[in-house]
Amino acid sequence: MLACAAFACPMARAAAAIADGDDRFVARALHWEYAGQKRVRCLLCPRECVVADLERGTCGVRENRGGEYFTLVHSRACSLNNDPIEKKPLFHYRPGTKALSLATAGCNIECRFCQNWEISQFRPEQVTAREVRPEEAVRHAQRLGSRSIAFTYSEPVIFYEYMRDICEAAEGTGIGRVMISNGYIQKKPLLELLPRLDAVKIDFKAFSESFYRDVCSAHLKPVLDTLLRIREAGVWLELVMLVIPTLNDDPLETEAMCRWIVQKLGPDVPIHFTRFHSMYKIQNLPPTPVGTLERAREAALQAGIHFPYAGNVPGHDGENTYCHSCKSLLIRRMGYRISKNVIEGGKCPSCGTPVAGIWS
Repeated sequence: MLACAAFACPMARAAAAIADGDDRFVARALHWEYAGQKRVRCLLCPRECVVADLERGTCGVRENRGGEYFTLVHSRACSLNNDPIEKKPLFHYRPGTKALSLATAGCNIECRFCQNWEISQFRPEQVTAREVRPEEAVRHAQRLGSRSIAFTYSEPVIFYEYMRDICEAAEGTGIGRVMISNGYIQKKPLLELLPRLDAVKIDFKAFSESFYRDVCSAHLKPVLDTLLRIREAGVWLELVMLVIPTLNDDPLETEAMCRWIVQKLGPDVPIHFTRFHSMYKIQNLPPTPVGTLERAREAALQAGIHFPYAGNVPGHDGENTYCHSCKSLLIRRMGYRISKNVIEGGKCPSCGTPVAGIWS
């Protein structure tokens, strides 16, 4: 989802460039170990960066100071907007509600097609930001009537401590906590975080190790492991795959991915096949043909996935939610707007079949 350059939600402090050496946003990092000679090894994501004194990990937001590891982005919000939850996209989680959406600078992978590269691929001191403390974020969500707080736009894993503290501040308020992530996280930090989350959407780049390696500077298996752990934890999960012509649109690969989802995650996990538009370092490819998305959606249906969607094609039938049993239209969407929602008590009103999701 595109992150707005300007802050759409006015706060007490104006957004401003933050001077080097400003320690308001420095906090002790979690999930690392001492590696000798003033070096540390980060254990937050699968990279396991070994970081020398006064250096940073690949994400650019975690710094070694004399053999101690620190995050530089706690409460350092560079984007803050009150978005429709459908923009994440989450279609089966509190539809029609708003989510206070925030991010800090930084990411732990580099997708050559990143649509938010202006914040994800920069260091925090290079990006305009403001101070938004965890309790303040919760109060702001309450003032705006947001039903959730979404950690999104860049990569929430790299602002893990900030995300965790906001989740704890929101505990008991009725405000949902949603992580929009690439899924590139180690087992221990993920399992510690999941009980604090209500829903997760994973940007599933491709069902291909070569794509992850060559296009995202990452690996596939850690993401597959993350998906399994989220599902095992019982946290609501949705997947998005940005379909890029010639790079990850092979029909056989799509079919294999859909079979894996049904076998390992179950048929009720929604998947959104989203249309690509040229961005960041991939400027030489055309937008994804709508027919490609339609074929991917049909492959998902044939594999047994109950809720496959076509994204970034406003007005297309593939945006709507249908009962997987009687095929009745349950939710009609136009982009991020819902014009019809007949789900009652989490069930199809026509045949009574339960519709997987969090509806209240």
